[in-house]
Amino acid sequence: MTALAHERPQAMSDVQPESQNESDLDEVLWQAWKAMELPEGYRAEIIEGAIEVSPTGRLSHAQIINRLRRALDKFLEDSEYVCHQDTNVIHKRKGWIPDAFVAPEDLEPYADEDGLGVEAKVLQLVVEVVSPGKRNQDRDRIRKRREYARAGIPVYVIIDDYDNSGTVSVLSAPVPERARYEDEHRVPYGTDALIPEGPAKGFVIGEDITGPKRA
Repeated sequence: MTALAHERPQAMSDVQPESQNESDLDEVLWQAWKAMELPEGYRAEIIEGAIEVSPTGRLSHAQIINRLRRALDKFLEDSEYVCHQDTNVIHKRKGWIPDAFVAPEDLEPYADEDGLGVEAKVLQLVVEVVSPGKRNQDRDRIRKRREYARAGIPVYVIIDDYDNSGTVSVLSAPVPERARYEDEHRVPYGTDALIPEGPAKGFVIGEDITGPKRA
């Protein structure tokens, strides 16, 4: 796989034990998140100590995710795994809604204690398609990158229309205590990106999923 030079987002070298104040804040955010009622077309996530509300993706975003989901389901059809969408992922009083993730087809045994979603520990692959706007881009490129690494999710894929003419980044080898992924391969649209491990090992994200390079 051809890798592009890429500046790694800064990650904490040492993660301090959670203080009582941080634990209390997590609980307050958790209870507020559970009680939220949003207008149709919006979603809320708890990311790094804050509730973030964002609209669902535009048409190009949905097209990439739908092509990816169909291709992944075909690739995984002889296994117990499938590609899921629109599902809460829970980890230590955090709640995320990835654009797509690979996990067992039957999620019921892995539901969190409140029945709001699935525990992050069962995810084998998570995918985000970057939306326009700096805050949205920082969320997927930096904040969610750290959160997914903290949760130990083995592979994180970022499909990014807004990085040069479009790139796919495949992150693996999470180090939860440092909130970082050790391995990264980043390729331009038009170059195949390969999933390195897990049930989707060998799956290719290419132009048939991302579309061509952006002008």
